[in-house]
Amino acid sequence: QVQLVESGGGSVQTGGSLRLVCAASGFTFSDYCMAWFRQAPGKEREAVAAIASTTTYYADSVKGRFTISRDNPKNTLYLQMNMLKAEDTSMYYCTARRLPCGGLLRYSDSNYWGQGTQVTVSS
Repeated sequence: QVQLVESGGGSVQTGGSLRLVCAASGFTFSDYCMAWFRQAPGKEREAVAAIASTTTYYADSVKGRFTISRDNPKNTLYLQMNMLKAEDTSMYYCTARRLPCGGLLRYSDSNYWGQGTQVTVSS
């Protein structure tokens, strides 16, 4: 049974940091492009970052502040978020799609999706 379980969300002040974690199971993690998306109420879903084996891709809105990484032996995906802004407030989701990435993914192109973790940034 495939599972993607996100954790690490929470409430933080502007300028703070959070690390999101996505624990994967039920598929061969290393064969998949992994990605983070986010969606705020009333807004379009946005691709945040993606990672192939080592190559990473970022949305312009998070470049220089967020870092995506993966630990294949642990079947785990991470998103380190620094210098958080109020506009980063969203539900964050991890997804998986068979390699290659070729850039940021489209949510609908993913093979598997997690349930999300909420990030709230306040001033």
